Amino acid sequence: MNAVLDLIPAILFFAAYKLYGMFTATAVLVVALLVMVLITYLRTRKVPKLQLATALVATVLGGMTLWFRDPTFILFKPTAIYGAFAVALLGSHVIGDKVLMQRIPQKAMVMPDPLWRRLNLAWALFFVFCAALNVYVALNFSEEVWVKVKAFGFTGLMLVFMLAHIPFISRYLVDPATDAAPH
Repeated sequence: MNAVLDLIPAILFFAAYKLYGMFTATAVLVVALLVMVLITYLRTRKVPKLQLATALVATVLGGMTLWFRDPTFILFKPTAIYGAFAVALLGSHVIGDKVLMQRIPQKAMVMPDPLWRRLNLAWALFFVFCAALNVYVALNFSEEVWVKVKAFGFTGLMLVFMLAHIPFISRYLVDPATDAAPH
């Protein structure tokens, strides 16, 4: 359910872009992300750091886009977000005794430390790729193409990337019926 809710700002951004253009879409995105933070807080009395960071980066870069009337700032929001994710994931390989992905409370999966490290590294490299891809699309294609890639391309890439993990992590999934860890 949360994954579907997280798509709402992107869908609203795309719709606002198609109807009213980049500046309105940017304002809609910023408001939608801030509303998502508020809704999450009201539902759970806490806000995930990633959701808050995304909303803050969008607010700053979106605000700059609107203030300077220059869409360049919002074009690089995905790069800033994906780059920050990659740095955090890579940094966790040298800071602390567990990588970042292993520190996230896991109820569905139990894996050995080396596999957590590989999974964490794979996600870090994926985010580096997404950051670079966003720069490439922003600099080499039209604004309209960038909007489509931002709204649907990265979501599709992430879904494919997550599904590609299933054959490798499925044996480490916890059986919800028994709450038993794999052998």
